[in-house]
Amino acid sequence: MKSSATTVKDYLKSLPADRRVGIEAVRKIIVENLDKDYDECMLYGMIGYVVPHRVWPTGYHCDPTKPLMMAGLASQKNNLTVYLMSVYGDKAERAWFEKAWAKSGKRLDLGGCCVRFKKVEDAALDVIGEAIRRTPAKAYVANYVKTLASTGRGPDGKKLAKKPSKTEPAPRGGKVAKKSTKKKATKKSVTR
Repeated sequence: MKSSATTVKDYLKSLPADRRVGIEAVRKIIVENLDKDYDECMLYGMIGYVVPHRVWPTGYHCDPTKPLMMAGLASQKNNLTVYLMSVYGDKAERAWFEKAWAKSGKRLDLGGCCVRFKKVEDAALDVIGEAIRRTPAKAYVANYVKTLASTGRGPDGKKLAKKPSKTEPAPRGGKVAKKSTKKKATKKSVTR
């Protein structure tokens, strides 16, 4: 459930005792393994672990006023949830995460980027901690930029201009002329 708390301290105070214990346990693991270039804050109504503007001035491409989120932690209606964007955005990291969780013997309830569990005892805390530790801020930003580029976007999220093809030089204005694939209509003479 989205919280209106503006500080992590207020967020934790707002939780029922049983949920607070679980969130605090997961939070402790995250903070112990968090790279110094991340900040903890409230973002999107939950605890967020972000690449702040002092490290990545461009911010999140969909809303540059917000920092780039790497992980989140929330008490939802039916679950405790950890959001791991690094696991979501990197196939190799996701494969590692699923394998490491399986070794823990605990049941994995994994959505796109979220790991859900009813109580903290259901979570593989060591795996969550290792996923955080394996994601230094600068490496996370580099992967983020690479992912944006693969979609034809620059680091700011804006569409990149198309480059001229090797066989067709760009005209002076810098735009590539499109080749027409339409065939010219020809008049056929009809003889009777």
